[in-house]
Amino acid sequence: MPSDRRVLRCAIYTRKSSEHGLEQDFNSLYAQREAGEAYIKSQAHEGWKLIRNHYEDGGISGGTMDRPGLQKLLADINRGQIDVVVVYKVDRLTRSLADFAKLVEIFEAKGVSFVSVTQQFNTTSSMGRLTLNVLLSFAQFEREVTGERIRDKFAASRRKGMWMGGNVPLGYDVRDRKLVVNAAESKTVKLIFERYLSLGCVAKLRVELDRLGIRSKRWIAETGREIGGARFSRGALYHLLKNRIYRGEAVHKGIAYPGEHEAIIDEDLWSAVQAKLAGNVATRQQARVERGALLTGLIFDDRGNRMSPSYTVRKSGQFRYYVSQALLQGRKENAGSIARIAAQELGFGLK
Repeated sequence: MPSDRRVLRCAIYTRKSSEHGLEQDFNSLYAQREAGEAYIKSQAHEGWKLIRNHYEDGGISGGTMDRPGLQKLLADINRGQIDVVVVYKVDRLTRSLADFAKLVEIFEAKGVSFVSVTQQFNTTSSMGRLTLNVLLSFAQFEREVTGERIRDKFAASRRKGMWMGGNVPLGYDVRDRKLVVNAAESKTVKLIFERYLSLGCVAKLRVELDRLGIRSKRWIAETGREIGGARFSRGALYHLLKNRIYRGEAVHKGIAYPGEHEAIIDEDLWSAVQAKLAGNVATRQQARVERGALLTGLIFDDRGNRMSPSYTVRKSGQFRYYVSQALLQGRKENAGSIARIAAQELGFGLK
């Protein structure tokens, strides 16, 4: 009687790190393939069938995914031509747990099983899948440890005052991975601080900078495209005026450390500008109290959008509420699950 058992198309992947011995008639790649063929033959009763294509990488490290044979294997998996991947040992496929996790994700997405001949590792069985989950847990652990090491190294570098990349601030250039003062731009930065102190208002400062034709820093991206050179927004000006880089400091998680770079703004000018900024904030907060909008700038929806005060007039008087900025800007799909909330529900509703 004809069997209704599904045929499982099996591919054998082989790899050898060094080129030594590849010239031999029967080398390690052949030995690995022979073991894989024998295993597939032993599973013929389960419907396993070897496909003709060869997937092999000779003289290539298992620490990289950039291997011709492996990429050919992945391409055929994406085309739905493979059901089972067979290797001699797990480390023939990859030596990196992180890369192994990526490969398994690809296999699972395409319904492909994975078998290691000499290690009794077979994801077509429940025990094999359990072993796989254990390995993936270790892969996740490795990623988290690596992330912690990177964060610790970044924090240590910041504490030493080192420049750790990002958008280069106006007034500086980067040379040998360090910030150096740009003489022309540093004069512009000083002008911005001095004019703010004189005008006493960021809105007026913005108008003044537009009149003088002063723009944000221009720089060339890796793609060769020029970025920047735009008019300053209010937010950008606030950020510039509060940026402790101009005091020659590096900031990490709100703590300032002496930087490797030279300061542009002296202590007297910096202190005067910060005092003015703080005074303006206090004035605005008092105005909010008088208007009954006590929580302006303090509450956000569950997608991180700031909620702004608004009101509507009813027969009984004004009804105050807070509304998500995403909604105000016409981005309803980006608003949180609660896009509006009555001020009364927060304890600050005023008639």
